[in-house]
Amino acid sequence: MALITCENVSLSYESVPVLSGLSFCVNPGDYLCIVGENGSGKSTLVKALLSLKHIAGGSIRFGDGLRKNEIGYLPQQTGAQQDFPASVQEVVQSGCINQIGLRPFYPAAQRLRVQQNLKRLGLWDLRKRSFRQLSGGQQQRVLLARALCATSKLLLLDEPAAGLDPKITQEMYAFVRGLNQEGITIIMVSHDIQSVLADASHILHLQHRPLFFGKTEEYVKSDAAKRFLGGAFHA
Repeated sequence: MALITCENVSLSYESVPVLSGLSFCVNPGDYLCIVGENGSGKSTLVKALLSLKHIAGGSIRFGDGLRKNEIGYLPQQTGAQQDFPASVQEVVQSGCINQIGLRPFYPAAQRLRVQQNLKRLGLWDLRKRSFRQLSGGQQQRVLLARALCATSKLLLLDEPAAGLDPKITQEMYAFVRGLNQEGITIIMVSHDIQSVLADASHILHLQHRPLFFGKTEEYVKSDAAKRFLGGAFHA
């Protein structure tokens, strides 16, 4: 059963239509990469999948036991995030908030989950450091660990490698690849399509309407891919 099913979805931004006729599904274990030009509706779709934005038409359904608050989310980096005045452990721990409800403390299961994800992302020795003192790559790993505290099923990543140098970018993609191989479903918005083609199982290409949705091996042969990637595609 699909984790997410979108049927004939229409989306708008400040009352201006940005997407229409969007239908696709995400199944357990998929690695879906969402691509498209600036203004094609990628960020608006992300907000709709997170239930942070109402859709103008169609439906978005969650299945296979996935609840709306069980999507781990790694947003695009902003200046405010980079200067967040908290320790690494506090930032990662905040990913458990949806699970503890109104309780004023973190139960043992959540504390263990935080420890596991700090170690999983190589952050254990940095757990007491201030988040604002870390490098950009370290901060992204902290935010990825935070997202993992919210879910064991599905991660939604919005340009996770934006602003990172090439070496750190490849490390980030390797982390994501490993998580997918462990069974976590991935939805990633990325402009760096060349880097993710090897990992993504499916591609959703947007341009005010869905130009393509399907398996990656089918996408690379499509006219949408040839126009979007141009010379880089052929290389």
